[in-house]
Amino acid sequence: MKLLQQLSANRLNNTKNAEIEVLFFNRAAKVGSESMLELFMALEKYNEDLTLERRGLHTRTVRQMDKKQRRESAEFVADLEEGTMYIEHINWLDFDEFDLPKPIYINLVRDPVERVISWFFYARSSYKNAIEYRKRPNQKIKPESWYKKNFNDCVRSGDPECQYVPHTVKDSIANFKRQSLFYCGHHDDCLPFNSPTAVQMAKEHVERDYAVVGSWEDTNITLTVLENYIPRFFRGAKLMYESRSLIHNFLSSEMTLCSQSPKTVHNSKITNRNKNKRKPFVEPEVKEMIRRNFTNEYEFYYFCKQRLYKQYLALNLKELEVHGLLN
Repeated sequence: MKLLQQLSANRLNNTKNAEIEVLFFNRAAKVGSESMLELFMALEKYNEDLTLERRGLHTRTVRQMDKKQRRESAEFVADLEEGTMYIEHINWLDFDEFDLPKPIYINLVRDPVERVISWFFYARSSYKNAIEYRKRPNQKIKPESWYKKNFNDCVRSGDPECQYVPHTVKDSIANFKRQSLFYCGHHDDCLPFNSPTAVQMAKEHVERDYAVVGSWEDTNITLTVLENYIPRFFRGAKLMYESRSLIHNFLSSEMTLCSQSPKTVHNSKITNRNKNKRKPFVEPEVKEMIRRNFTNEYEFYYFCKQRLYKQYLALNLKELEVHGLLN
């Protein structure tokens, strides 16, 4: 209980350390960033002082940038107008390296094994492949057998695509298994998978530079922390998110009663356009086989979740005290 009493929202809030009023969401892959993008778009409409910069939505993801690329990316973010929200799949950038002002960093995390499973099926989804075809219409189409590959069999058979070998640097097929890489950065030490060194660097960057690292696994907590720790950008976010969800549920129930197709009515719910609603069943034993190779990635994941919970509890100390939970 003494540890709870020592929590301070002010000490846990890195927003005050930012040097420019620019929100930088260097989104990790497959953590629900599309839902955050939808929220950004809603907030932009709600608050005329906010602007969503969309360039990063069309930028190709680079696993490891050289110094010139890092400088160009950092300069672009640093030159954005105050009140801008910027989102891009990009590893952590060290603004101090280029003597540039720091933005307000945020990101999201997700259960590491669920992430890689999600990526496996997302890579085979019609949504992703339609996007890839528009970008590269002359690219060779993968064989039908690849699209029909069973994840359980892929893991059990030792298929290179589904082998998550600790300390490997190169992958036979891109699978974004390194969640910590988005927080570690572009250093060579960040590349080995499930590396304790990479995870330690990532944790240090989170602790020092990130205002909030949330998770849609804890939606209420994440939105509450974002609203209170970064009010300039997230004022009204929780109410907006919940209201749109309620409206969506109400309309869905009304359409069911009236036997109308949901497609005929405007959907105002904040959703994840990348979500695969037909993801096949993955056996618990297969998940456990994979989990053994993600020990350090889980350490990072739990570190971020614990930090989020501390930020949330620090906001509610008076209420906890009233209910006698600090005694």
